[in-house]
Amino acid sequence: MRIIFMGTPDFAVPALKALVAAGHEVVAAYTQPPRPGGRRGKELTPTPVHKAAEALGIAVRHPAGLKGAEAQAEFAALKADIAVVAAYGLILPQAVLDAPEHGCLNLHGSLLPRWRGAAPIQRAILAGDAETGVDIMRMEAGLDTGPVLLEGRTPIDIKTAGELTEELAQIGARLIVEVLADLPAYPEVPQPDEGVIYAHKIDKAETRIDFLQDAAQIERQIRAFAPAPGAWFEFEGERCKILAAELAEGSGVPGLVLDERLTIACGHGALRPTLVQRAGRPVMSADDLLRGWAISAGADLA
Repeated sequence: MRIIFMGTPDFAVPALKALVAAGHEVVAAYTQPPRPGGRRGKELTPTPVHKAAEALGIAVRHPAGLKGAEAQAEFAALKADIAVVAAYGLILPQAVLDAPEHGCLNLHGSLLPRWRGAAPIQRAILAGDAETGVDIMRMEAGLDTGPVLLEGRTPIDIKTAGELTEELAQIGARLIVEVLADLPAYPEVPQPDEGVIYAHKIDKAETRIDFLQDAAQIERQIRAFAPAPGAWFEFEGERCKILAAELAEGSGVPGLVLDERLTIACGHGALRPTLVQRAGRPVMSADDLLRGWAISAGADLA
Protein backbone atom coordinates (compact mmCIF):
# COMPACT_ATOMS: atom_id res chain seq x y z
CA MET A 1 0.00 0.00 0.00
CA ARG A 2 1.00 3.62 -0.48
CA ILE A 3 1.26 4.91 3.10
CA ILE A 4 1.77 8.21 4.89
CA PHE A 5 3.29 7.51 8.31
CA MET A 6 2.69 9.96 11.16
CA GLY A 7 4.52 9.57 14.46
CA THR A 8 7.05 11.20 16.75
CA PRO A 9 8.55 9.24 19.71
CA ASP A 10 10.38 5.92 20.02
CA PHE A 11 7.00 4.19 20.42
CA ALA A 12 6.26 4.84 16.73
CA VAL A 13 9.57 3.69 15.24
CA PRO A 14 8.97 -0.12 15.23
CA ALA A 15 5.73 0.37 13.28
CA LEU A 16 7.49 2.50 10.67
CA LYS A 17 10.25 -0.06 10.24
CA ALA A 18 7.77 -2.94 10.11
CA LEU A 19 5.72 -1.29 7.35
CA VAL A 20 8.82 -0.82 5.24
CA ALA A 21 9.98 -4.38 5.90
CA ALA A 22 6.55 -5.68 4.84
CA GLY A 23 7.01 -4.09 1.42
CA HIS A 24 4.70 -1.10 1.73
CA GLU A 25 5.63 2.18 0.08
CA VAL A 26 5.93 4.82 2.79
CA VAL A 27 5.75 7.99 0.71
CA ALA A 28 6.33 10.41 3.59
CA ALA A 29 6.85 10.47 7.34
CA TYR A 30 5.15 13.27 9.25
CA THR A 31 6.60 14.06 12.66
CA GLN A 32 6.95 16.90 15.16
CA PRO A 33 9.50 19.62 14.33
CA PRO A 34 13.01 19.34 15.79
CA ARG A 35 13.18 20.69 19.35
CA PRO A 36 16.04 22.19 21.33
CA GLY A 37 18.03 19.44 23.02
CA GLY A 38 21.51 18.02 23.26
CA ARG A 39 23.94 18.56 26.10
CA ARG A 40 23.50 22.31 26.19
CA GLY A 41 19.80 22.21 25.44
CA LYS A 42 20.23 24.47 22.41
CA GLU A 43 20.87 22.19 19.44
CA LEU A 44 17.77 21.33 17.42
CA THR A 45 17.19 17.61 17.85
CA PRO A 46 15.09 15.65 15.34
CA THR A 47 12.50 13.21 16.69
CA PRO A 48 13.12 9.45 16.76
CA VAL A 49 10.74 9.01 13.81
CA HIS A 50 12.57 11.74 11.88
CA LYS A 51 15.89 9.94 12.38
CA ALA A 52 14.45 6.53 11.52
CA ALA A 53 12.71 7.80 8.38
CA GLU A 54 15.85 9.50 7.10
CA ALA A 55 17.82 6.30 7.67
CA LEU A 56 15.23 4.45 5.59
CA GLY A 57 15.36 7.03 2.81
CA ILE A 58 11.84 8.29 3.47
CA ALA A 59 10.93 11.95 2.91
CA VAL A 60 10.31 13.71 6.25
CA ARG A 61 7.81 16.50 6.83
CA HIS A 62 7.41 18.32 10.13
CA PRO A 63 4.84 21.10 9.80
CA ALA A 64 3.96 23.02 12.94
CA GLY A 65 0.30 22.29 12.23
CA LEU A 66 -2.11 20.79 9.70
CA LYS A 67 -5.00 23.24 9.91
CA GLY A 68 -3.84 25.43 7.03
CA ALA A 69 -5.04 24.92 3.46
CA GLU A 70 -1.49 24.69 2.11
CA ALA A 71 -0.46 21.93 4.55
CA GLN A 72 -3.65 20.01 3.83
CA ALA A 73 -3.15 20.32 0.07
CA GLU A 74 0.42 19.00 0.39
CA PHE A 75 -0.87 16.06 2.42
CA ALA A 76 -3.61 15.24 -0.10
CA ALA A 77 -1.16 15.55 -3.02
CA LEU A 78 0.67 12.47 -1.76
CA LYS A 79 -2.36 10.41 -2.90
CA ALA A 80 -1.90 7.83 -0.18
CA ASP A 81 -3.96 4.67 0.13
CA ILE A 82 -3.91 5.06 3.92
CA ALA A 83 -2.24 6.98 6.74
CA VAL A 84 -0.83 5.16 9.76
CA VAL A 85 -0.58 7.24 12.94
CA ALA A 86 1.35 6.38 16.12
CA ALA A 87 1.76 9.01 18.85
CA TYR A 88 2.04 11.82 16.31
CA GLY A 89 1.19 14.58 18.78
CA LEU A 90 -1.21 16.70 16.72
CA ILE A 91 -4.98 16.55 16.26
CA LEU A 92 -5.74 15.70 12.63
CA PRO A 93 -8.33 17.96 10.94
CA GLN A 94 -11.18 16.27 9.07
CA ALA A 95 -9.63 17.20 5.71
CA VAL A 96 -6.51 15.22 6.65
CA LEU A 97 -8.52 12.28 7.95
CA ASP A 98 -10.44 12.13 4.68
CA ALA A 99 -7.51 12.57 2.29
CA PRO A 100 -6.16 8.99 2.03
CA GLU A 101 -8.37 6.57 0.10
CA HIS A 102 -8.82 4.32 3.14
CA GLY A 103 -8.59 7.05 5.78
CA CYS A 104 -6.30 6.97 8.82
CA LEU A 105 -5.53 4.15 11.24
CA ASN A 106 -4.07 4.80 14.68
CA LEU A 107 -1.95 2.60 16.97
CA HIS A 108 -3.21 3.46 20.45
CA GLY A 109 -1.47 2.14 23.57
CA SER A 110 -4.46 1.03 25.62
CA LEU A 111 -7.50 -1.25 25.57
CA LEU A 112 -10.13 1.22 24.38
CA PRO A 113 -12.37 2.82 25.51
CA ARG A 114 -10.30 2.76 28.70
CA TRP A 115 -7.54 5.36 28.66
CA ARG A 116 -8.30 7.50 25.67
CA GLY A 117 -5.93 10.43 25.43
CA ALA A 118 -2.32 11.46 25.86
CA ALA A 119 -0.79 9.18 28.53
CA PRO A 120 -2.52 5.77 28.41
CA ILE A 121 0.51 3.69 29.41
CA GLN A 122 1.35 5.74 32.50
CA ARG A 123 -2.28 5.99 33.58
CA ALA A 124 -2.80 2.23 33.31
CA ILE A 125 0.17 1.61 35.61
CA LEU A 126 -0.90 4.30 38.09
CA ALA A 127 -4.38 2.82 38.29
CA GLY A 128 -3.06 -0.65 39.03
CA ASP A 129 -4.58 -2.18 35.89
CA ALA A 130 -3.76 -5.86 35.47
CA GLU A 131 -3.31 -5.63 31.70
CA THR A 132 -3.11 -3.21 28.83
CA GLY A 133 -2.47 -3.44 25.12
CA VAL A 134 -2.57 -1.82 21.70
CA ASP A 135 -5.65 -1.12 19.61
CA ILE A 136 -5.58 -0.54 15.86
CA MET A 137 -8.45 1.92 15.41
CA ARG A 138 -9.92 4.03 12.66
CA MET A 139 -9.45 7.71 13.38
CA GLU A 140 -12.37 10.11 13.43
CA ALA A 141 -12.95 13.62 14.72
CA GLY A 142 -13.33 12.59 18.39
CA LEU A 143 -10.36 11.88 20.67
CA ASP A 144 -9.64 8.15 20.29
CA THR A 145 -13.34 7.44 19.73
CA GLY A 146 -13.14 5.49 16.47
CA PRO A 147 -13.94 1.81 15.91
CA VAL A 148 -11.33 -0.86 16.61
CA LEU A 149 -10.07 -3.29 13.97
CA LEU A 150 -7.61 -5.39 16.00
CA GLU A 151 -6.37 -5.57 19.57
CA GLY A 152 -3.30 -7.02 21.28
CA ARG A 153 -3.07 -7.53 25.05
CA THR A 154 -0.27 -7.95 27.59
CA PRO A 155 -0.10 -8.15 31.41
CA ILE A 156 1.39 -5.13 33.17
CA ASP A 157 2.93 -7.07 36.09
CA ILE A 158 5.83 -5.00 37.49
CA LYS A 159 6.84 -3.35 34.22
CA THR A 160 7.90 0.27 34.10
CA ALA A 161 6.39 2.69 31.61
CA GLY A 162 9.60 2.45 29.59
CA GLU A 163 9.50 -1.33 29.44
CA LEU A 164 5.79 -1.38 28.66
CA THR A 165 6.17 1.24 25.94
CA GLU A 166 8.81 -0.86 24.20
CA GLU A 167 6.65 -3.98 24.40
CA LEU A 168 3.51 -2.25 23.15
CA ALA A 169 5.45 -0.66 20.30
CA GLN A 170 6.46 -4.10 19.08
CA ILE A 171 2.92 -5.43 19.46
CA GLY A 172 1.53 -2.46 17.56
CA ALA A 173 4.04 -2.91 14.75
CA ARG A 174 3.00 -6.53 14.33
CA LEU A 175 -0.71 -5.72 14.44
CA ILE A 176 -0.63 -2.90 11.87
CA VAL A 177 1.25 -5.08 9.38
CA GLU A 178 -1.33 -7.82 9.95
CA VAL A 179 -4.24 -5.46 9.34
CA LEU A 180 -2.79 -3.87 6.22
CA ALA A 181 -2.03 -7.28 4.71
CA ASP A 182 -5.79 -7.81 4.34
CA LEU A 183 -7.74 -4.72 5.38
CA PRO A 184 -11.22 -6.05 4.45
CA ALA A 185 -10.68 -9.04 6.75
CA TYR A 186 -10.80 -6.82 9.84
CA PRO A 187 -14.29 -5.44 10.46
CA GLU A 188 -14.50 -2.23 12.46
CA VAL A 189 -16.06 -2.74 15.89
CA PRO A 190 -17.51 0.39 17.55
CA GLN A 191 -16.21 1.14 21.03
CA PRO A 192 -18.68 0.55 23.86
CA ASP A 193 -20.16 3.59 25.58
CA GLU A 194 -19.31 2.20 29.01
CA GLY A 195 -15.84 2.27 30.53
CA VAL A 196 -14.55 5.46 28.93
CA ILE A 197 -11.68 7.00 30.92
CA TYR A 198 -9.38 9.77 29.72
CA ALA A 199 -5.63 9.47 30.17
CA HIS A 200 -4.77 13.08 30.83
CA LYS A 201 -1.26 14.33 30.10
CA ILE A 202 1.15 13.86 32.99
CA ASP A 203 1.51 17.01 35.07
CA LYS A 204 4.90 17.79 36.61
CA ALA A 205 3.27 18.10 40.03
CA GLU A 206 2.34 14.39 39.86
CA THR A 207 5.97 13.32 39.79
CA ARG A 208 6.79 14.39 43.35
CA ILE A 209 6.35 11.49 45.75
CA ASP A 210 3.82 12.02 48.53
CA PHE A 211 4.80 9.57 51.24
CA LEU A 212 1.35 9.92 52.81
CA GLN A 213 0.17 7.55 50.09
CA ASP A 214 0.23 3.77 50.45
CA ALA A 215 3.56 2.17 49.60
CA ALA A 216 1.91 0.11 46.84
CA GLN A 217 0.58 3.24 45.15
CA ILE A 218 3.96 4.98 45.37
CA GLU A 219 5.62 1.93 43.82
CA ARG A 220 3.18 2.18 40.90
CA GLN A 221 3.96 5.90 40.62
CA ILE A 222 7.66 5.10 40.41
CA ARG A 223 7.10 2.55 37.63
CA ALA A 224 4.71 4.85 35.77
CA PHE A 225 7.29 7.64 35.58
CA ALA A 226 10.37 5.49 34.92
CA PRO A 227 12.64 6.18 33.16
CA ALA A 228 11.21 9.66 32.49
CA PRO A 229 10.26 12.07 33.91
CA GLY A 230 11.00 10.14 37.11
CA ALA A 231 9.23 10.18 40.47
CA TRP A 232 11.28 12.09 43.04
CA PHE A 233 11.78 13.19 46.64
CA GLU A 234 13.83 16.05 48.02
CA PHE A 235 16.53 15.90 50.68
CA GLU A 236 18.79 18.73 51.81
CA GLY A 237 17.42 20.89 49.01
CA GLU A 238 18.33 18.38 46.27
CA ARG A 239 16.00 16.26 44.18
CA CYS A 240 16.55 12.55 43.84
CA LYS A 241 14.59 10.37 41.43
CA ILE A 242 13.53 6.86 42.39
CA LEU A 243 13.50 4.73 39.23
CA ALA A 244 12.82 1.38 40.90
CA ALA A 245 11.71 0.31 44.36
CA GLU A 246 10.34 -2.64 46.29
CA LEU A 247 7.78 -2.94 49.03
CA ALA A 248 9.38 -3.45 52.44
CA GLU A 249 8.55 -4.27 56.04
CA GLY A 250 8.20 -1.39 58.45
CA SER A 251 6.03 1.51 59.49
CA GLY A 252 6.41 4.99 60.89
CA VAL A 253 5.75 8.63 60.21
CA PRO A 254 5.29 8.97 56.42
CA GLY A 255 8.53 10.11 54.79
CA LEU A 256 10.76 8.95 57.67
CA VAL A 257 13.83 6.86 56.76
CA LEU A 258 13.57 3.73 58.92
CA ASP A 259 17.01 2.14 58.55
CA GLU A 260 20.40 2.35 56.88
CA ARG A 261 19.06 0.71 53.68
CA LEU A 262 16.89 3.72 52.80
CA THR A 263 13.62 2.04 53.75
CA ILE A 264 11.02 4.82 53.81
CA ALA A 265 7.80 4.81 55.81
CA CYS A 266 4.63 5.54 53.82
CA GLY A 267 1.01 6.20 54.69
CA HIS A 268 0.59 2.44 54.80
CA GLY A 269 3.60 0.13 54.66
CA ALA A 270 7.11 1.03 53.59
CA LEU A 271 9.16 1.30 50.43
CA ARG A 272 12.83 0.60 49.68
CA PRO A 273 14.36 2.28 46.61
CA THR A 274 16.65 0.05 44.54
CA LEU A 275 17.54 2.33 41.61
CA VAL A 276 17.96 6.08 41.99
CA GLN A 277 19.39 9.16 40.32
CA ARG A 278 20.62 12.37 41.90
CA ALA A 279 20.34 15.59 39.91
CA GLY A 280 23.04 15.70 37.26
CA ARG A 281 24.36 12.24 38.16
CA PRO A 282 24.09 8.84 36.45
CA VAL A 283 21.57 6.22 37.51
CA MET A 284 22.89 4.15 40.42
CA SER A 285 21.84 1.60 42.99
CA ALA A 286 20.52 2.81 46.33
CA ASP A 287 23.61 1.29 47.99
CA ASP A 288 25.89 3.41 45.81
CA LEU A 289 23.79 6.47 46.54
CA LEU A 290 24.18 5.99 50.29
CA ARG A 291 27.97 5.67 50.01
CA GLY A 292 28.15 9.23 48.76
CA TRP A 293 25.14 10.81 50.44
CA ALA A 294 24.38 10.24 54.10
CA ILE A 295 20.63 9.70 54.25
CA SER A 296 20.56 8.01 57.64
CA ALA A 297 17.77 6.47 59.68
CA GLY A 298 15.62 9.24 61.07
CA ALA A 299 15.97 11.52 58.04
CA ASP A 300 12.74 13.12 56.89
CA LEU A 301 12.04 12.92 53.12
CA ALA A 302 8.45 14.18 53.27
